[in-house]
Amino acid sequence: MANGNHCTVTEFFLAGLSEKQELQLPLFFLFIGIYLITVAGNLGMITLIGLSSNLHTPMYFFLSSLSFIDFCQSTVVTPKMLVSFVKEKNLISYPGCMAQLYFFITFGIAECYTLAVMAYDRYVAICNPLLYNVTMSCQMYCSLVSGVYIFAVFCASLHIGFMFRVQFCKFDVINHYFCDLLPLLKLVYSNTYINEILILFLGTMNIFVPMLTIITSYISIIASILRIRSTDGKSKAFSTCSSHISAVAIFYGSAAFMYLQPSSVSSMDQGKVSSVFYTTVVPMLNPLIYSLRNKDVSVALKKIIKRKKS
Repeated sequence: MANGNHCTVTEFFLAGLSEKQELQLPLFFLFIGIYLITVAGNLGMITLIGLSSNLHTPMYFFLSSLSFIDFCQSTVVTPKMLVSFVKEKNLISYPGCMAQLYFFITFGIAECYTLAVMAYDRYVAICNPLLYNVTMSCQMYCSLVSGVYIFAVFCASLHIGFMFRVQFCKFDVINHYFCDLLPLLKLVYSNTYINEILILFLGTMNIFVPMLTIITSYISIIASILRIRSTDGKSKAFSTCSSHISAVAIFYGSAAFMYLQPSSVSSMDQGKVSSVFYTTVVPMLNPLIYSLRNKDVSVALKKIIKRKKS
């Protein structure tokens, strides 16, 4: 076998989500339904925000960015997973596997920091409402969104750069339904110490830095809400916070379970289940918990429907 990235492995087999034959067809219909809802929900949200002038605010621009990330993340993973339910051998080429891994990491990290930026946006809106338009200006919004994507691309490039340096053995079956870092490293027979350190360092940073931002923002938000005298105002603010926190808990909880446990106690089968949440379920739920329950979005949707009818 040649050195460096010139390995004899030119393609991989993806084991899929389950090996039980009786579950393949039900799982196929389940996940194709989830994917269609995800695509319709996220693309619909992007279109609605773009067409509705009353939604042209930083809050909804962040929602639009999150919808774009969720759509891309689901599209990177789900179609290849669906193939494993209808084909006996789900093949993916070596370049295709690295490309899938690259975009999966990029959009995963982008979602982490987008959730944090959205929490900061809510902090400014609730705690400093008079300065909101100044603080969250168009320039600030563009800088935050650009920074999220640039940092995500940087982290993904680091991971992929070190993945190209390792050597894969001839056992080329990835025990997962997509090309992920940990299952791929199980196939490597060269030294993976740097890769594992990189996963631990970047994984910890990309989970705890956004989480710290979210927690700090919400401590200030809750303190401000408790000072509100109006009961309706309190309930409305708490409702917005609970939706955001529930989505954050699902996304970060499943990601932390997958990446922040020692390899000695981790299980790939458990990892598959947890990764289903942040690769397929969360992208489907985000348009619902962030936007479709929002009154402004409902009003904007009704206006567009009336406009088309007239």
